[in-house]
Amino acid sequence: MSFLREFAARYAHSWLERFRNRHGLSIPALQVTSHDGVFRRSATGKKLLLHVGCGHATIDHIGLSGFSRPTWSEIRLDADETVAPDIVGSMTEMPSVPSKSVDAVFSSHGIEHLYWHDVPRTLAEFFRVLRDDGFLVVACPDLQAAAQMISEDRMFDTAYMSAAGPITPFDMVFSYRPFVEANPQWMSHHCGFTLSTLLAALREASFASVYGIRRPDGFDLWVLGSKSPRTTEEIAALAAQYLPVVA
Repeated sequence: MSFLREFAARYAHSWLERFRNRHGLSIPALQVTSHDGVFRRSATGKKLLLHVGCGHATIDHIGLSGFSRPTWSEIRLDADETVAPDIVGSMTEMPSVPSKSVDAVFSSHGIEHLYWHDVPRTLAEFFRVLRDDGFLVVACPDLQAAAQMISEDRMFDTAYMSAAGPITPFDMVFSYRPFVEANPQWMSHHCGFTLSTLLAALREASFASVYGIRRPDGFDLWVLGSKSPRTTEEIAALAAQYLPVVA
């Protein structure tokens, strides 16, 4: 009986830790000696990018003309310590990142892994850490494009080829099946967006100006949110630098 009690206790502890980490209920471990050491790079004159849910990627993999190395420094944040981020933590709660400390937040294919009720909480965190003239760039699957193929009974047809392999509408909705099989806790999708619903989520999170595009060939959405108000011309000019070019 003592063995069963010990096993149950260990299982319960393990389950609780996974639950807390998934929902951002534990304080993330910081992989640096101090907050000042991470954010001091802004004193060099470079702008500071917070790369949220970075995985193995760095700023060099983003592929957007605006985020060039000469003018930007990068802080990488991810819940998976094995990808060696600067900060280990959840995007739903980022106490290791001071308020108004970064010039931009970039998150690619991370928001769809959240539960719907965590989306406002996460966008509020992104808004909090941005400086007053800062902006957010978010990319995620385009569920409207996926739904079009599904409505044509093409659920498992290849929509596009990724570096990992062929992506189907099923993968866009529920996540890429081999990734989910390898790590269901982190890789499953729990929500999704069309362009209008993603832009609405940013507006509800108090982003003053927003801009978004659909990429038909990429089956994805890209949106930009400015913390401070910008004119139509100003937000379009910012998007021209920090969103992909649509053919």
